[in-house]
Amino acid sequence: MSAIRGGAVAITGLSLLGLSLLGVFGLELFCESTLRLPRRQAPLDPNWETVRIDARDGAMLEGSWIQTNTSSHRCVLMVPGIGASRADMHWFVPTFYRHNYKILITDDRAQGASGGSLVTYGLLDKFDAIDWAHWMQRQGCSSVYGLGESMGASILIQAAEVEPVFRSIAAECAFSDLRPSAEAVFRELVPLPAWLAKPVSRGAVGIALQYARLRYGVDLRQVSPIRSIAHTQTPVLLIHGTKDRKTPYWHSQVLAQAGPKASLWLVPEAGHVSAHGTQPEEFERRVLQFFD
Repeated sequence: MSAIRGGAVAITGLSLLGLSLLGVFGLELFCESTLRLPRRQAPLDPNWETVRIDARDGAMLEGSWIQTNTSSHRCVLMVPGIGASRADMHWFVPTFYRHNYKILITDDRAQGASGGSLVTYGLLDKFDAIDWAHWMQRQGCSSVYGLGESMGASILIQAAEVEPVFRSIAAECAFSDLRPSAEAVFRELVPLPAWLAKPVSRGAVGIALQYARLRYGVDLRQVSPIRSIAHTQTPVLLIHGTKDRKTPYWHSQVLAQAGPKASLWLVPEAGHVSAHGTQPEEFERRVLQFFD
């Protein structure tokens, strides 16, 4: 813990207040819980082909490859959100299968069946998405599209800044910047009086970011989809339910304002990543039209 104490010296007084209060809940437990989440693996369709690649840091990444019976060169990479596995994306498969897309659904690093020990919110995952897109190109995909949900949406946006491997991206319920999103989650998990909630959550997340950097060399301060979308020419369709309580829809609003080629669809009455369940026909129409 000495490295953490050294890093905390530079944090503001409010952060130190958050640190002292966090002692009640266990500082190290909180920090670790942001980096290591329980793995969830649901049964997969037996017709899906399991494929694997090695990430740039050596982690083994796993996905499911679903091919149509046509020679179509249009392909879509689907990336699930945090705490989910690729099986959770099965709702979208019939839509793209009917329209002759080849489909690759992946497990994020440190999630599902993929390797890696830490959840990095896009810091490393964006390179994973790019490497998967290159794998798809080697399978004959001349046009690669991206569909991401929650953290998966934010990963694809960050990947597009690094390399324009996607013709376009549909991003549902993306977070705009890691820090304010994490602070909001903390306030939900730790109920405090209104006058304390904001400074304590800011301090807690500040400590967690320092912890990740000093202990694991993972600088999560660099995770900022809003910065990424401002520097990409990849068209992005931002989709967000107006009833989303996990990642409020203002995240997609500010992303749309920052993105030179971003479009926004706010879905009335939809919760977190539930636009397809709320308006399935409209979801299909908008996403396919955007891709086409």
